[in-house]
Amino acid sequence: MDDKAKILSQYRIEKAEEDLEVARLNFHYDKLLQSVNRSYYSIFHAVRALLAFDLFDSKRHSAIIAYFNKHYIASEKIDKKYYKMLASAFDLRIKSDYQDFYVISKTEAKEQLDNAVEFINMVKSFIENNIK
Repeated sequence: MDDKAKILSQYRIEKAEEDLEVARLNFHYDKLLQSVNRSYYSIFHAVRALLAFDLFDSKRHSAIIAYFNKHYIASEKIDKKYYKMLASAFDLRIKSDYQDFYVISKTEAKEQLDNAVEFINMVKSFIENNIK
């Protein structure tokens, strides 16, 4: 395993976990739109942690998502439910960030938070068990 990739991946996991903690705090204080935003970014950084080992990155979120889908979901290395989590988080983040008067329910925000926890844990486990 490339040491640079491992260091970069670990940095991105830490970033994902920090965003997750901020998502939790925002949720606790009923800042639901901000919680959804940070839940998405926690998932996004977890994906980038995985892709560090592929030496792939992009400034475009859509490119990161497409690469993850092609190389991990379509190849069945990772269950498709994780793509659905990522896509849902991305869609909600776009709506919550850019649509005026967008309202999200506490239930939806909690689901995104729970998905982020599961997603980060999956990525950490995948790296531990599959990247040598």
